[in-house]
Amino acid sequence: MNLTDTAAAAAATSSWVFFDPVCQKPYDTGTVNAAATGGTEASVTRIADALGAIVMQHNRTESTGRYRAPEKIAGITHVVLIRDSRALPRVRALFPQARIFLWVHHHFPLGSKLFLRLASTAQYLQDMAVTVVCVSHQQRHEMNNTLRALGLQDRVTTCAIYNPVDDSLVPDGSPIDDRKLVFFSSPNKGLKFTLDAFQELHRRMPDLRLVVGNPGYKLREFPPLAGVDYIGPQPQQLIHAQVRTSLCLFFPNFVFPETFGLVLAESKALGTPALTHDCGAAAEVLADPQQVIPVSPAQRLYEDVFGQLPSRWRRGPARLAAYAGLFDCYVERIRAWRSGGRPKTVPDPRFHLATVVADWRALLSG
Repeated sequence: MNLTDTAAAAAATSSWVFFDPVCQKPYDTGTVNAAATGGTEASVTRIADALGAIVMQHNRTESTGRYRAPEKIAGITHVVLIRDSRALPRVRALFPQARIFLWVHHHFPLGSKLFLRLASTAQYLQDMAVTVVCVSHQQRHEMNNTLRALGLQDRVTTCAIYNPVDDSLVPDGSPIDDRKLVFFSSPNKGLKFTLDAFQELHRRMPDLRLVVGNPGYKLREFPPLAGVDYIGPQPQQLIHAQVRTSLCLFFPNFVFPETFGLVLAESKALGTPALTHDCGAAAEVLADPQQVIPVSPAQRLYEDVFGQLPSRWRRGPARLAAYAGLFDCYVERIRAWRSGGRPKTVPDPRFHLATVVADWRALLSG
């Protein structure tokens, strides 16, 4: 039996479905390996492929093995709805007998658009006995607070299963360029603040450069800056090659708390430390205080005041912030790492595919 036959057989026999109602475009194992991909999509393909589960996507029109357009299939026992609870009625209509799980990849701050969307489906969450699957224990804690605010704390079950890291990501002895920092994440995850901070790093260490990539689903224009190289969306293997040879993943994000942070876990697996803030699940994933900096009140105030400004209008405020010492913590850490204090990192067994898949299999076998 060839790979195509194997995939078709798995699709024909699987009783588990992962349903993606919000992806921007259809994806599968091949596209994830060949093109720029978000962390959620990469996690879905790794887990579903390992489980032999069917993946349905709202905008898919042609089936590719287990990857299918939405359709009714007899014998489906478990459905994992990805991200958006507003699709719960559709999932129930397609699979009336299935047990439903909601796999969340965001926080739901009170009063936010995401919170209001979740609130609009509170009755479905309760009536359908949905189990909410979070991607970190930190996110689960926040999710329980959200459910409490909705009056669902005793009606909706939650659990936490980490996202998986590709097991092939290990240190390979690549030479490290201590002049290179990298930022590979969606630009809404603090890129404007990162560029402000890097301007001060570059002023004090003119040989530094910052390579900025993008998973491809939020494309925005940023002004040219000394030392910054925008390379745009790239396939994962090219991103990983950049990360391997960098001094660190420079990710001073506190404006968009990561619920997991696949970029942090992958960097760790590749042997490259991250310099980030104690925000969201970063400290849980990295498990190394050398790589996590507390967020100062001054940093939060700066972003509260100037956060909505386009990058091209932030140069003046960034210079004033630099004079006030707002970016000194990054300068000190980068200098220390360039002088021999760079942390050593290795793959984390918590994120091994086999570990994560075993957790999913146990959950879906219940």
